[in-house]
Amino acid sequence: MIYIYNCYGGTHSSALAAAYHLKKLPYDREPTKNEVLNIDIFNKLTPNDMGKLFFHGIDEDGNKVFTLGRGSSKVVVPAMQSVCELFNTAGKLEEQIIFSNTSPTVPLAMTFGGLFSRRFKINFIGVPLLVIGAKKAHPNIIKLVQNTKNMAKASIGKIEVLDNGFGK
Repeated sequence: MIYIYNCYGGTHSSALAAAYHLKKLPYDREPTKNEVLNIDIFNKLTPNDMGKLFFHGIDEDGNKVFTLGRGSSKVVVPAMQSVCELFNTAGKLEEQIIFSNTSPTVPLAMTFGGLFSRRFKINFIGVPLLVIGAKKAHPNIIKLVQNTKNMAKASIGKIEVLDNGFGK
């Protein structure tokens, strides 16, 4: 199975989700500032990285975990889904693919932190806001990851897109 966590920039909530999925962050407590900032791509991607898949590791069940920044585009995930469906129809898709939108977990502090840090390059304001946001989002991201794993196990389809309530 392949998990693809996606959000606007691919560098905050989806990076956190991948880290929780791979047990690189604790489930039983709020992460520390250093734990958040030491996530491999946390707050490190640029607009040039939008639309690129980033591999984060293999989980305890042997599944690959990726992240994707989709920017403001509403077509990136559907386009990727269509390509996957082409491979599936041709009998070339060997693994189930789960796209999971992490945007619903993003608190206001993380939104503004990303804006200040990534867009305006004002890290002394943005990074502390990102850490506050990551700590606030902690329980919601864990729930999203657990729900994503449960939905994947229950799914009979080869390709699943989990919007996770975004825009509702």
